[in-house]
Formats: sequence, C-alpha cells, structure tokens
Amino acid sequence: MIMKILTFPDPKLREVSKPVTDFGPELKKLSEDMIETMYDANGIGLAAPQVGELVRMVVIDTRPKDEKGRRYKYEEMSELEQAVPQPLILINPEIVKGEGKTTFDEGCLSIPGYYETVERFNYIEMKAYDLNGKEFIVKTDGLLAICMQHELDHLEGTLFVDHLSFVKGNKIKNQIKKYGYPVKDKADADSAKAGAGPDKEKLEV
Repeated sequence: MIMKILTFPDPKLREVSKPVTDFGPELKKLSEDMIETMYDANGIGLAAPQVGELVRMVVIDTRPKDEKGRRYKYEEMSELEQAVPQPLILINPEIVKGEGKTTFDEGCLSIPGYYETVERFNYIEMKAYDLNGKEFIVKTDGLLAICMQHELDHLEGTLFVDHLSFVKGNKIKNQIKKYGYPVKDKADADSAKAGAGPDKEKLEV
C-alpha cells in the first residue's frame, strides 16, 4: 500500500520516534508498505515518521538502477556497500562508530525540490534489529552510510536542513512556509516513474 509522505512543516516530522518493542505482523506490514512507498516516490530511503508512524524503523535501497529501472547495479557501489543486502530494514538503529568526513548534496522526500550540501561520517557502523528482533551490525561507507545517517536523523525529529547554517536553513524553511513547494514537471515525474531516476547528486531520502 502506498502511504502518504508527510512534508515539512508537518509537526510529526519534529517528534522523536519511540523504540519498537513489538516485532509482530503489523511491523512487517508497515515495512512492506514503506518500501513500496519509497520506490513509488523514487526515493532511496524512508523513515517511519515520514509516513506518520512514530516508531524507530527505516527502509533503504541505494542500489543504482539499470536501464529498466531495476536496482541491480551493485558494480557502481563500494565493496562495503555491495556487502549489504538491500532493500535494507533497520529497526531501532544506533550508530556505534563513525569515521572520516564526507559531503553530499542531500535531498529529502519530506522537503521535495530542495538540495543542499551536508557533512556526514564517511564510514559508519550501525547496530539495528531485523523484523524478527535479531540484532545485527551494518559496516559501510559511501552513499549507503550517508543515507543511513539521514534516516536516523528523522527518528530524532531532525531534517537535513537543520545541518545547514542558521541563515541558510531558516531561509529554506521560511520560503517553504510562505510559498510551498515547487511543482514537479510532469515529464520529469514520468521519467522518474519509468526508471530513469534522479541525478546521482540529487537523490531524495
């Protein structure tokens, strides 16, 4: 089921999500709906609060698409990224180690049409749980590490614009509150749904 993605300034995006304690069928259904919603929106990551569910779960798929829109192109990813099965479901995620720095022009499905350079750890180790409540650790770098950090922010009520300077961040927030979001060109939307996807430097999570 395709779910509605909340956009800033929806107050739910600013709330801290609660830890998952029930690993039952409802959680599995939510994860499936979130993955379907992420793909439908042509995103590479989605956190539960973005669809109005204040629980600590995120779904991610950063694999580049082939010409048919299938996310099979592992060869364009680092060795560490390739070692992580995707789509990836992270429940109660927590960064246990972060090294190095990298920057990336981040976008967000909850702030559509806006992209800004954000600094993140280049390499992270993240502890999380699967749908059966089993603990595991993901060790990765590159785009996958960036996306994981971005999604973890959502669980704390933090948006990527909060990482910008006070002036730049407030300018974007005020512009959205006053004018709303830019209307996506229909041709661009149709192209994205067909599998062309956004530019590498303009991925939304």
